[in-house]
Order: sequence, then structure tokens, then C-alpha cells
Amino acid sequence: MQREDQPVMATEFERIAAKARSEPKLQFTSLAHHISRERVWANLCEIPLTSAPGVDGQTVAEAKADFDVWVEPMLRSMHRKGYRAPAIRRAYIPKPGKKEKRPLGVPCVSDRALQRSVAEVLTAIYEQDFLPCSFGGRPGLSAHHALATLNEVIAGGKVSWVLEADLKNFFGSLDHVDLLRFVELRVGDPRILSVIRRWLKADILEDGELRPNEQGTPQGGSISVVLSNLYLHYVLDLWFERVVKPRLRGEAYLVRYIDDFVLCFQYRSDACRVQDALRKRLGKFSLALEPSKTKLVEFGRFAHKYAGKRGRKRPETIYFLGFDLYCTRNRKGNFKVGFRTEKSRLRRSLAHLCDLMRRMRHLPVREQVINLNQVLRGHYAYYGIGANFRALQKVHRMVERYWRKMLSSRSRKGKVNWDVFQKIKARWPLQRPRLARPYREFQALAVL
Repeated sequence: MQREDQPVMATEFERIAAKARSEPKLQFTSLAHHISRERVWANLCEIPLTSAPGVDGQTVAEAKADFDVWVEPMLRSMHRKGYRAPAIRRAYIPKPGKKEKRPLGVPCVSDRALQRSVAEVLTAIYEQDFLPCSFGGRPGLSAHHALATLNEVIAGGKVSWVLEADLKNFFGSLDHVDLLRFVELRVGDPRILSVIRRWLKADILEDGELRPNEQGTPQGGSISVVLSNLYLHYVLDLWFERVVKPRLRGEAYLVRYIDDFVLCFQYRSDACRVQDALRKRLGKFSLALEPSKTKLVEFGRFAHKYAGKRGRKRPETIYFLGFDLYCTRNRKGNFKVGFRTEKSRLRRSLAHLCDLMRRMRHLPVREQVINLNQVLRGHYAYYGIGANFRALQKVHRMVERYWRKMLSSRSRKGKVNWDVFQKIKARWPLQRPRLARPYREFQALAVL
């Protein structure tokens, strides 16, 4: 099946979006007909071939080959409200800089394609509702947009205090009743509501044992991103914009990337009031702040002035989306927010690169360079923002040193001195550090 149907599908989304935009309180009662075999196939083609299989063991290639076998029964069951969501295989991935691991749900490939299709329809509706302070999981918006917006808020606004917040087990704590109530504000199609309910209640396969899921939504499915965004839209974003901000003395801002968010304030008294109110607000919806990772930091253009009075040599830093943000000044002496790769993230990237070089040291040099450059390009693309060039150079220098060490270890008599290594690099050069978003370009990404 070809992808020539994409313009037609895009037009459908535009009609849904226009309707949602023109009628903010409209409940859509007929959406299931947008989940067609063409849409499911298009989303199946978007899943990388290397994606892990679910509990049924079916790979992406096998799902494509058997598409005609499973797609019609799946769609019929969804329209009859009889779709049974397959169990989700639970896997664990390491958290950056921590010993504990993050649980990840791996749905079956066919179920993943259906999730993506439903998520697209829901996104067409909710994109009109989401506020400018929300960034994660939204088309056309990335972590860089969130970081640039936070930079502009702090550097350009009257911000002196930042509440760095962390939600405790967010994805595992979502209350199904509250979540479905939020969905029903805009979605009234019983077929869509039924399939979402089945996904929320899908069993979890862990250590060969099936366990029921009574709370939360597993990370890993496309629908989880939309539903988590929707949950915090009602629990946090609207509450902060419509209830909290009008009652504060000074300026206040929220920047959220899915479950990662920071609150910025002009006055400390406002920050303390909101911190207490935030705990109560989250508690009403089965959420809680992680005390060890939630802190109020004096941060902004006056932080240097008051740091000495509070017994510190320099202002504290804040953490957001893999970066440490710190107070500094530009060449003209004006206040500026600095960005550098957070230490645990940097260590994780270096450890991954070292492990890669160890595993492939006996491959031909050309293949090693191709694999290394692929990882380096990805690292530079994310961390190459603003004035973070020094951290990129550190990664590049480490890769050079360790790669030479691995090339030298290929045989007892094969030590590669620096002259030989320079010749190897001249023939097969490593990707040089580069800023994917120079400071001016990075600033332009701010959404205010």
C-alpha cells in the first residue's frame, strides 16, 4: 500500500482542527471513521524496522507482511467496542546518572500502529486547546523550544525565583477515572472512549507473569504521550494560567515538557504560596512532588548580587531537560542564562560511546567511523545549543583518546601512536563538534 493518501488524511486533520478551534467546548461524537486501514498502514510504515516486538513476538517486517490478515479484524472489533488491547511487555531502561531504572511499556506492533492512528486524531483536536507553555509530544515543538522559552522568560522577564519541580512516578500515577473524565470533555465517540479505556487497562507482562494495570499509563505507547499531556493540561496548565496567576503580586511563568516543568516567579512570597498550593492541587489528582528533586532556587539577573549575602560564591543552578542552567553575563556585561550538559547526562553519553568503541574495535576502521559519527551527530544535534560548545569538545576529545586506545588493543603489536592515528583520522575523520542551534537561532525558538 502506497502513501499517496497522505494529503487526504492531512485534509481530514485540518477539518477536525478547524472545528475544534472554532468551537472550544464542542464534544466530538463521531471520530472512529477517521481510523481507517490507510491510516493504520501509514502509521505502521512510520515505526522503525528495528523496533522491539511486543508480547506476540511479531516484528515490524512481519506485521507489514501480514497486514491484510490482521487489520480488518482489528478495525471491526474497535467499531464494535470489542477491541481487546494485547498485554504490554515491560522493559527497563537506565535513568540518567542513577542506579534505578525507568519502566517502559512495549506494545505489540499492530497495537502500536492503532495507537498512533488514534493519537493523531486526538492531537488534531487537542492541539487547539493546549497552551503555549506546553511543549512535549506536540507537532512542531521540541525540547529546544521549551529550553529557548525558559531562557527568554528568565532573561527577558522579571524573574528572581525558579521552582524546579519533579513529579513522583508520573506515568504510573495517572488516575484512570480522572483521565477519562478529561478525555470526555472533548471526545464523545463511545468507540474511541472504549479503545482508550482498554489501553489503560491492558495487562502488563513482567518476568513471565501477567499483572493487571489499575492505575497509570505505561511509557512507550504513542497514546500515552497524548493522554499524559492532556492530564497535565487540565491538572496543571489551566489551573496555573486561570486560577494562580491572577492572584499573584508579580509576574509568573510555567514551562512544561510533558511531566518536566519549572515555575518562574518575580517574588519569593508568590513562589512559596504556589509551592504549597501546587502540592494540594496535585494531591487531588493522585500526583505528588518528589521532595528530594523539588527545590526553590534564587535565579535571574539579581541572583549574583544576593548570592554573597546568602553565603554562596555564586548562584545555584537549575536543571531542565538534560541541561544545567546557570547565571552568567555576555560580553557586554549584561545578564545571560548559560547552558551546559548536565554532568550525569554527560557521563552517560561518554559511557555509551566507550562501550560502543569496545564492542566494535575489531570491525574495519571505516565501519567504526560510520557508527561513531552517527552517535556523535545525534549528541551534537541535541546538546549543541547556545554556548554549550565546550561540553561538545570534551566529548570529541574523549572519543579521540579512547578510540586510539581501542585501535591499539586490537593486537599485541598493534599499538597506534599519535602520528599513525592522525593519518587514520585524515582518511576517516570523526564528526567535529558543531552547534546545531547557535545562540541567535536558539533564541528565535522561544514561544511566548
